[in-house]
Amino acid sequence: MKFRTEITLGEYPAKIGYENRVLALGSCFADEMARRLAAAKLPVEANPTGVLFNPLSIALAVEQFAAPQPVHRGELHRDDDRWFHYDFHGDFAAPTADEALGRMNAARQRGAEALRRADRVLLTLGTAWVYQREGRAVANCHRQPAREFVRRRMGVGEVVETLERLVAGPLAGREIILTVSPVRHLGDGLEGNAASKATLRLAAEELTARCASVRYFPAYEILLDDLRDYRFYADDMVHPAPRAVEYIWERFAGALLTDRARALLPEVEAIAAAAAHRPRDARSEAHRAFCRRQIERIAALPEVDFSTEAAYFRQCLEINS
Repeated sequence: MKFRTEITLGEYPAKIGYENRVLALGSCFADEMARRLAAAKLPVEANPTGVLFNPLSIALAVEQFAAPQPVHRGELHRDDDRWFHYDFHGDFAAPTADEALGRMNAARQRGAEALRRADRVLLTLGTAWVYQREGRAVANCHRQPAREFVRRRMGVGEVVETLERLVAGPLAGREIILTVSPVRHLGDGLEGNAASKATLRLAAEELTARCASVRYFPAYEILLDDLRDYRFYADDMVHPAPRAVEYIWERFAGALLTDRARALLPEVEAIAAAAAHRPRDARSEAHRAFCRRQIERIAALPEVDFSTEAAYFRQCLEINS
């Protein structure tokens, strides 16, 4: 007997390997998949300016990375003891304008460099609801009064047109993995969340039909229709629980990583775990032998960037020499 409906994933011609560079943009689910890619030592940059929930904010960020301009003081806003910008996450706010500008300009340059190098782009759409201020979508409302914004839901056609401009413009020549975030936006109400996700899902379907470089990964459907149980949600009943994220990652890795990358995962994870290990006696000959073995393992995997781990093991040997 079958008690669940597993999703059969299609073929993804453009996979992710150690020779590729990934830029992940969008909701916190994009961050989560990027963390898994980074743990596997795959080259990835995620949301340089912070989490982006709606398609308009994602598009604006990509356009700013494609033609980076410095952030000026006149673009900042002040709230009590901090300076912030509506295009950046609150983590970039600071007590002084100069400090905020420094953080934001560094982040924008990091995004520009990541976009320049990327040949794979993961876009995760979180919501079709948009908050606009003075006719422009904001990436973050920074807890400002609701009267400062106009809230509206994008239509399917608007989402498609917005993303299609990216595919034909700053994302041209790159393979794009499109997902709809399984994270629920209960602030929109269950009805509003359902309408939003349906909008995004229809837009994703149309975009993949129009653009050969875009492939859809069904993270949303895996949680809702494959796992389909509240035990797979975190305590907030909004985010996927760790076991759900792990399952989605397994499906993602199985479908989208190259055969070589998948084959290397156990060894990569073992070396990363070895670097995190702290010995009982760092000066013992046993630990020195352990460090030498790890350096040999790293040397056998030249395609993987183990520079941090290699430096750690070499330092251990130098300290004990």
